[in-house]
Amino acid sequence: MGTHHKRHRFPIDIIRHCVWLYYSFPLSYRDIEKMMLYRGIEVTYETVRNWCQKFAQDYANQIRKRRRAPVDKWHLDEVVVTIKGEQFYLWRAVGAQGQVIDILMQRRRNKGAAKKFFRKLLKGTGSAPRVIVTDKLRSYGAAKKELIPTVEHRQHRGLNNRAENSHRPTRTRERRMGRFKSPGGAQRFLSAFEPIRGYFHPHQHQHSASDYRATMSQRFTDWRELTQLASVA
Repeated sequence: MGTHHKRHRFPIDIIRHCVWLYYSFPLSYRDIEKMMLYRGIEVTYETVRNWCQKFAQDYANQIRKRRRAPVDKWHLDEVVVTIKGEQFYLWRAVGAQGQVIDILMQRRRNKGAAKKFFRKLLKGTGSAPRVIVTDKLRSYGAAKKELIPTVEHRQHRGLNNRAENSHRPTRTRERRMGRFKSPGGAQRFLSAFEPIRGYFHPHQHQHSASDYRATMSQRFTDWRELTQLASVA
């Protein structure tokens, strides 16, 4: 049956497959329960949920360790997320090729919130970009002036389509989940969702069919290896 996670009766192959399904596609836990049952595997949706909550972030962290360093041009944007009638802001940084660098859920979109997001980005990447591209929100300029004053700053709504378009997968999952239940829950889900989903959606239109299949084959191999590493970490 294969290697097991510690204290789990199901083999790692089943656990990582369920986690992969949930974070790669707009499926519910009950959807995955039925998909597993079709394959003759009896696992409850509560168990799938527990696996996702327990293992997904470790898997995502392993993906982060393997991915290339972000390029020196970052696109930054923020979008409103309504949780129980209250507005929050999801801050997002995207690389030039569309890969999500990092996200942060916050209550505000003022200078203090922008500085907090910049600090998270700089700590996570280990370096500052050459250029940042944002909309005309003044908070970006004020925070940049204090934290990364030498970085070029381009502000124009039309230049930031890449970051704005990157919100679409999040919106899809938000609708499928019936909205996020708390800002902390949204942050936890998206911190795992962005790396896992992004790793298995490598912009198919930019590849030939053969190159795309080769890329996905390699990433499936990587997934088996990195989830194995996470299981013994």
